[in-house]
Amino acid sequence: MSEFNWQRAVIKVGSALISPDGHQCSAKYLLAIARFITESREQGKQVIIVSSGSVAAGRSVIAHKTHPSIAEKQAMAAVGQMQMMENWSRFFDFPCAQVLLTYDDFHDRSRYVNIKNTVRELLNNNVLPIVNENDTTSVDVLKVGDNDNLAAYAAMVAEADTLVICSDIDGLYDADPRINPQAKLIPVVNNIDGTIYELAGGPGSKVGTGGMRTKIEAADKCAESGIQTLIVNGSKGEVFDALLDGRIPGTRFVPGKTPDTAKEQWLKHTLIATGRIEVDQGAKKALIQTGASLLPVGISGVEGDFTAGDAVEICHNNVPFAKGVALYSAADLNAIKGLYSDDFESVIGYSSGEAAVHRDDLALL
Repeated sequence: MSEFNWQRAVIKVGSALISPDGHQCSAKYLLAIARFITESREQGKQVIIVSSGSVAAGRSVIAHKTHPSIAEKQAMAAVGQMQMMENWSRFFDFPCAQVLLTYDDFHDRSRYVNIKNTVRELLNNNVLPIVNENDTTSVDVLKVGDNDNLAAYAAMVAEADTLVICSDIDGLYDADPRINPQAKLIPVVNNIDGTIYELAGGPGSKVGTGGMRTKIEAADKCAESGIQTLIVNGSKGEVFDALLDGRIPGTRFVPGKTPDTAKEQWLKHTLIATGRIEVDQGAKKALIQTGASLLPVGISGVEGDFTAGDAVEICHNNVPFAKGVALYSAADLNAIKGLYSDDFESVIGYSSGEAAVHRDDLALL
């Protein structure tokens, strides 16, 4: 087993552990997790929970068809969020706080900073934050989509050093252990590449939406941010005894050596690009090698219908290599591409500065 050192961790607990029967909350698997959290806090460590299961927890209360509508699922979530919080809080003799988030909260920079400040204050006051996607108000376009990636965002915004994903499988295998009895557990992943993604199967349970691929996606985000990720079997109580002893009975994804800044994390992982800017070789070289801003003179093409303040991918030969916040709309960039700043006002009637994307709002991919 690998050694396990940490100080602030996000622990993601999936629907299959919260609601094993898919209809209500259960304590079956949570007691060992709660004990691990309590003993870790007694050691001076800090923990944030990302909990799935609100829809499953409210399923038995709201009348629904075999395939519930969005409104029915949101009603289930409204009931289930209360049940889920009650289920967690009964395990602890210290205060818990519910933090409901949507993708839009991470997308907006000011909200992102507010989340960071709120979580910091909760931890400073020895409160246990319990994060869940706000399924009561989320619509599909604004959903994170699964709580593995939500946990990765939470780990980044909380400036955690560790993400623990509690699954119903022991970790990442070199084959599907449910099908191949010869499959071997991979204890350490030093680099997440295409080969690792190929090992990911489909969704692991009928209740959860996050299969192994989303767990690897979460680990990938965290690795770039200097955060280690563990995938462990949350249905086995002995797993948490091992973690308390500093051992990892699962898979550890080693973080990168040079973590991104908080703003780079936000730019890379939480902003949705609404357009593309194609640049020439000189502009690409300036962005990568000298840390320059992107100037319209280096732009050769613009795709999409974005406005100033939207996120865009920056490409060369149609291959994205950076992402940033545009200072001009797509229409205006189309008009001033290839031009220097002295010509902006005569072409579009105004100037927001010489940069199309400022270096402070740009991250290399």
